[in-house]
Amino acid sequence: MTPFHQLSATSLRGEPVSMADYAGKLVLVVNTASHCGFTPQYAGLEALYKKYAAQGLVVLGFPCNQFGKQEPGDADDIAQTCHINYGVSFPMFEKVAVNGPTSHPVFHYLKAELPGVLGGRIKWNFTKFLIGRDGKPLKRFAPFTTPEKMEPVILAALES
Repeated sequence: MTPFHQLSATSLRGEPVSMADYAGKLVLVVNTASHCGFTPQYAGLEALYKKYAAQGLVVLGFPCNQFGKQEPGDADDIAQTCHINYGVSFPMFEKVAVNGPTSHPVFHYLKAELPGVLGGRIKWNFTKFLIGRDGKPLKRFAPFTTPEKMEPVILAALES
């Protein structure tokens, strides 16, 4: 089992979820926020998820309030924004820290594997990490990279 598949997180509803549940899937991990200029990306992420879920893509959303306090709400507020405003049906997790000493283990691992231009830090909300079916991180995408621009890379990874 890969290090990614040994990690776990808590769902938005408070249930523990093992990343091993996603073994054999292409996983897109995204740190999200409900009040961010990039928040409309939820719609594009949901479109990718719906389009490619049958082929093995799963999107995992991790709300984060570390950037401009753009995710101030509780689990119910986050769920309402995601589900009602953007139709999000992909798995969402509890609010986490992605930088600093309290960084969630999923993001600690992904930043170590794909450090990006800030040397192991996340710059802003909607940074995305693509993890292969084997659990190995494949690519990191900047917040401004839209889901539509990621589609060719996702499709290639699904076909490989």
